[in-house]
Amino acid sequence: MSAPQVVVHRDKELMAKAAAARLITKIVDAQAARGSASVVLTGGRNGNGLLAAVAEAPARDAVDWTRLDLWWGDERFAPDGDPERNYTQAREVLLDSVPLNPARVHPMPPSDGPYGTDADAAAEAYAGELAAAAGPEDHGPVPSFDVLLLGVGPDTHVASLFPELPAVHEQERTVVGVHGAPKPPPTRTSLTLPAIRAAREVWLLAAGADKANAAAIALSGAGEVQAPAAGARGRSRTLWLLDEAAAAQLPRGLYPPASA
Repeated sequence: MSAPQVVVHRDKELMAKAAAARLITKIVDAQAARGSASVVLTGGRNGNGLLAAVAEAPARDAVDWTRLDLWWGDERFAPDGDPERNYTQAREVLLDSVPLNPARVHPMPPSDGPYGTDADAAAEAYAGELAAAAGPEDHGPVPSFDVLLLGVGPDTHVASLFPELPAVHEQERTVVGVHGAPKPPPTRTSLTLPAIRAAREVWLLAAGADKANAAAIALSGAGEVQAPAAGARGRSRTLWLLDEAAAAQLPRGLYPPASA
């Protein structure tokens, strides 16, 4: 696993624009190298802010959207079209405005889908979809995602992996149903840490003073059960993208002056 790198931007707007430019470049490079690219999306204010910045970026036209696979790191287990679903929000801010191949867009099942209200069955089905997309070169049951995006919660949760809850302990399954989440809604589906760590690059997004303590804890060597964000690492790169408010409690030597 790669050691975390920290990049700090002046404010959340600049962070979103810089992350969008970084993501577009990564997608274009992956498509040039392998013919396609795969990205795992995240919800929340920072994940949606990044997607909105991609939508506004002139460079978005450099992406061949038909050769992009999109997955999700977690989802609120709600009906299709529910405004709380990460998939719904992603469609509104970006996906409906670009020419994606529908067969390469992989939302997690909704609560009114083929698995009904059984979040565990929905998670198992998504794990099967990931396994079917993985090739021999991936050496495991999920594809080697080019970039996996994660928001960081004030409690250090990533995806729907909350501190001390059963899902953060999971080492075998790649997707799990989450029950009794401390943040509504209580029922969710989520990638597990082993699935997250299959990604080539993991980018963690945090902006705002309410994220400062979480960033400091996760980057101080905390354990992944107590601070799930600490366990989110990419195989070749782990990138923390912060604004100054979220970085306020970090040791100044943790990131280069040029990144502020």
